[in-house]
Amino acid sequence: MNDTMEDKNPEEDNKVARQLKLLQGSEKQMENSDSHNVLFPTSDDDDDDDDDKRQFDKTSFDNDNDEDATDSETSEEYEEYPEKLYYYPAYPNRVFQALEEMKRMSFLTDLTLRTQSGVHFHAHSLVLAAMSSLVQEMLQQVNEKNERDRFLCVGPEVSDLGISTVLEFTYTGTISDLNRGSLAEIQVAALYLGVPRVLKLCKEEEEREGKNDGDKKMEEKNSRITAEEQKMVSLQSIRQLWDERVGCDVEVEADGRIFCAHRVILSASSDYFRAMFSSGMKETHQTSVSLLLMGAPELESLLHCCYSGHLFLDWGCIFKLTSTALQFQFQPALSLCLNFMQQEMDAHRCLDVVAFAEAYEMGDLQEMAEDFMLRHFEDVAATLKFQDLPVEKLKKYLSSNCLCVTSELSVFRAVVSWIEADPKTRVKEANDLMRAVLFPLMTFTEFREVKVIMSWPQVSNRDLYESLFEEFCTSTFNSHLGFRTYLPKETLVLVGGERITENLDKRMPCREIWFSNSFRNYVGRMKRVEWRKLGELPEKPRFCHSVGVISGELYVVGGRHYYGKEDTMKCTYRYNPIQNSWQKLADMNERRCNFALVVLDGKMFAIGGDNDSEVSIGSVEVYSPITDYWSFVHPLDQSLSGHAASVLNGEIFISGGFDSRYQCLASMLLYHPEKGTTDLVDMSQSRALHCMESLKDCIYVAGGVSGVDGQLFDQLACEFFDPINGYWYTIMPMSLPHVSAASAVLEGKIYIIGGYCHEDYSDTKVVHRFDPATQHWENLCGTPGSNTYIAACVLALPHHLRQ
Repeated sequence: MNDTMEDKNPEEDNKVARQLKLLQGSEKQMENSDSHNVLFPTSDDDDDDDDDKRQFDKTSFDNDNDEDATDSETSEEYEEYPEKLYYYPAYPNRVFQALEEMKRMSFLTDLTLRTQSGVHFHAHSLVLAAMSSLVQEMLQQVNEKNERDRFLCVGPEVSDLGISTVLEFTYTGTISDLNRGSLAEIQVAALYLGVPRVLKLCKEEEEREGKNDGDKKMEEKNSRITAEEQKMVSLQSIRQLWDERVGCDVEVEADGRIFCAHRVILSASSDYFRAMFSSGMKETHQTSVSLLLMGAPELESLLHCCYSGHLFLDWGCIFKLTSTALQFQFQPALSLCLNFMQQEMDAHRCLDVVAFAEAYEMGDLQEMAEDFMLRHFEDVAATLKFQDLPVEKLKKYLSSNCLCVTSELSVFRAVVSWIEADPKTRVKEANDLMRAVLFPLMTFTEFREVKVIMSWPQVSNRDLYESLFEEFCTSTFNSHLGFRTYLPKETLVLVGGERITENLDKRMPCREIWFSNSFRNYVGRMKRVEWRKLGELPEKPRFCHSVGVISGELYVVGGRHYYGKEDTMKCTYRYNPIQNSWQKLADMNERRCNFALVVLDGKMFAIGGDNDSEVSIGSVEVYSPITDYWSFVHPLDQSLSGHAASVLNGEIFISGGFDSRYQCLASMLLYHPEKGTTDLVDMSQSRALHCMESLKDCIYVAGGVSGVDGQLFDQLACEFFDPINGYWYTIMPMSLPHVSAASAVLEGKIYIIGGYCHEDYSDTKVVHRFDPATQHWENLCGTPGSNTYIAACVLALPHHLRQ
């Protein structure tokens, strides 16, 4: 890609060249991506020192990021914060929607096409030039003359229908009425204007004419690229024209550097420029626009984003670029910047983000950064930036119900660290800050460290220590009544299942729905979940069912309502937590229990399971909330029940389960709704009635039973699968069995809830929590009601339910 600057800076040119080289090699990967943001790491030469101690306001933020780092700091930051490429997959669709709207309003349309019938069609020459070789050639010629308006009178063989169809394809990527009757006129127009992509569509339509309907649909499905892909190709062509400075009609100046651009693309990408070029002000007619409040590096990055939907981001540039995108209303670029801050947030940067969001009054960003800080409080408290917190903000964080800590000793250490940063000034705040530490929840061993830690030679702390010791001693005997509450933003929701009756004589299906309102830390490392009842299932109870969440709503699918031969269900219900209402939806085509349910691209997939006859099945159905309809997709290669499934990076993985002969499997499968299953590397041991969850680009399996020579036994071993290298890795085993348990991922940790022991069929009334950072299972005492064959998910619930 050629540089678009007239006044070049060699150092920055080298950086741009390096970035664009990476970009060219990664475009194909981005086009095939299903994710919201695709990240490609590169190097970073100029990030600032993350341990710099400073207070930020709106002015100092920009100044701080201008500071040059030393060589050692640069090397350190290069490794810790690499530059990454963020891509907005929906950008081509978004920019062409804006261009189509501008065409409809005749805004900045500089090309008029006139047919022999006297009809005039208005378009943007740049947009049509990306499609038409004739218009592109015309644009290259008039570009030298710097003409603003272009006029093209087409030949008599070109019809109104042909021109309108080519323009429709140019702006939408599709042709709404391509058939035998219109084919010839569209071909003539496409041939005249030199539009090979439309000619290709016409040729494919001709070839399909002689085939039957079934073959037509199959060929059309396999051969025709989507409208979104067409728009992506068109955007790449526009970017190529920009690289070659073809049709550029405005020069934008920042910091004395000049960039060539197209008004129509600036207007489609930025509300600021759209208002500028439509306001009737002098900039509307000027060929050069000077931006006094924008830096040249930021303008260069935003221009590249306008023509590609990409941004190269790192912590050294993110704050300046975000403020510029916000000020000049580059919404796609702003979205990428905010996504970068959310995904790349760490303990060293979250407080910078908080200060930035405060300065620019970005409430959602501030809430997100503070939520991260509170959830990772112990790591944040170990940074130097934590020591710069104002005392009132520190008090606010320490008193928050969202403060997540492993023990009160961590809170105490954080307070001491903050005081020791400036003891003579801050020791006067010690008494108030120490009230945030729940000393009675410390063990004797932990409290011994308090005196060791409190070593401030500059001041006398004997009285303070004695008061803390008195508080610890006088409250110890009642410490079982006290706890620290942690209130996550989302909740674990448990649906249905089996519970043992009060006289312990039998199990009964259940209708209850519970949610985890908060987590409570008691003395030492003793932890519990505060469960609250959310409501009950409509109509019948159920167990061996599945649940999913789409757009914040809970879906409950299939299962059994009792123990007879015809008690397997195929019904689907949806719960809206905001309205606290249930809605019955379309039934599945088959009755299913002990099946897997996953959500992918806003649709639910019900995979395998048992039917009324307790025979495992291999069919797969997909549900669309838009159409309220279940339809079959490609079946499994064999019937399965008691298996587990999970989605990772847009792909469905299936592990273990029982086959049709009730043999326990160790298989790991990759499932595609149109192609079926592909065998992957087997688990180290067979497993069924287990849990599987995706977390941090890996897939974890835990619990369930294993089978050897037809005999089943509890499986305590746990492992995870890395799809990149195709290996399984063993992790810490669980201390108790979890057969037919529920599982979910909340705030980066895996929860295994309930289940039973296969050896004696006793309930496992425990919640185990796995933290991948520590590779350790925690025991969170207690489950609320039903304990076996339950289903779990993560759901955001209204605030009034959690007070």
